[in-house]
Amino acid sequence: MQLSIWTYPWDIQDLGLETVERDIVHRAGLNMISLATSYHAGRFLQPRSPKRKAYFPEDGTIYFKPTAARWADLAIQPKVADVIEKGGDVLGQLVRHREAGGPGVSCWTVCLHNTRLGMLYPQAVTRNAFGDPNYYNLCPSHADARAYVRALVADISHGYRPDRIELESPCFMGFAHEYHHEKDGVGLAPEDDFLLSLCFCPSCLERAAKAGVHGEAARKLVAQWIVETCEREVPARRFPDFPAGGLDVFRPWPELHAYLLWRFEPVTSLVAELREVAHPATKVLIIDLKDGWLGGCDLAALGKVCDGAILCAYDMQPDDVGELLEAGRAALGAEKFLGTGYRLFYPEMSGQEVLAAKVKPAGAAGIDGINFYNYGLVPAARLDWVGSALRG
Repeated sequence: MQLSIWTYPWDIQDLGLETVERDIVHRAGLNMISLATSYHAGRFLQPRSPKRKAYFPEDGTIYFKPTAARWADLAIQPKVADVIEKGGDVLGQLVRHREAGGPGVSCWTVCLHNTRLGMLYPQAVTRNAFGDPNYYNLCPSHADARAYVRALVADISHGYRPDRIELESPCFMGFAHEYHHEKDGVGLAPEDDFLLSLCFCPSCLERAAKAGVHGEAARKLVAQWIVETCEREVPARRFPDFPAGGLDVFRPWPELHAYLLWRFEPVTSLVAELREVAHPATKVLIIDLKDGWLGGCDLAALGKVCDGAILCAYDMQPDDVGELLEAGRAALGAEKFLGTGYRLFYPEMSGQEVLAAKVKPAGAAGIDGINFYNYGLVPAARLDWVGSALRG
């Protein structure tokens, strides 16, 4: 089983590779490091760093040394993070260490969630039913955005030969909780958030039309519903059984329903292209959630075009974890990689016994890997929890 922990390059720079390896291998009982190779902005409390206790990573940068020829003709260009320019190529260091007998290397790669690039290339971002840009989300239908992510995956896999690449956000993103200092005085219901997240940019409408789907009719209906939501005195549910009812709640509106079903196509085809351009020796996995369909992820379809998935079991009870993994295996099939991910944050993980109970379902036959989030963001003592849970 592949047992990994997500981490950032600055964690390894601050603590040193020798300390990191001792922590993850001997303390936590893991055999792989999932290193961020492209990432977005944030503010991170760094409990163990001897150099800092708060860190603000550069938005939308990459954490490896790119091959210039792969990017020469592309409209969207990457930026190497200053911590790599100044502090050295951490990914290269990990790969060399792996070749000398160290832990396996996985590349945790954020694909389309990129506000820096969205601001620089607004023509390539998703747009709601009113044409408003979502600067944090490059659109999976836009040719330049797709070319950017293809180059990203090809460059990492051919240049470094990691054991696997973990794709985060190769899809449409939600409206809420994707940007900074968001304000909602209306009180959006889950369906309202979903409707505001739907993309009707020119690339999506054109791609849908080629598939015989009337996206403009869907856009007009969604815009009407959003206006009605904004005019209500207080919030009211239009679809009380959403998201539990899935896309079936939209069946009475055939053109919208057809557009929502089509919405899986740009994501699935993009992931297929990423598997095609990646080095054959590197597995390409999707990082997904229970309700990944909200962002256009059809797990069964994705399983046919890549090597498998890591399903995050955040905020789930043990029985729910078991159901998530059973559904994941049914969707992916027996031959594909199936892993799960746990967040080590308090109070979600309030003690060693809580983590052990949630990890137990992942010990079932047919589960290929476990990831933990996140090495640099939690106290060192929680690595002992991981080791104890895995031994149990």
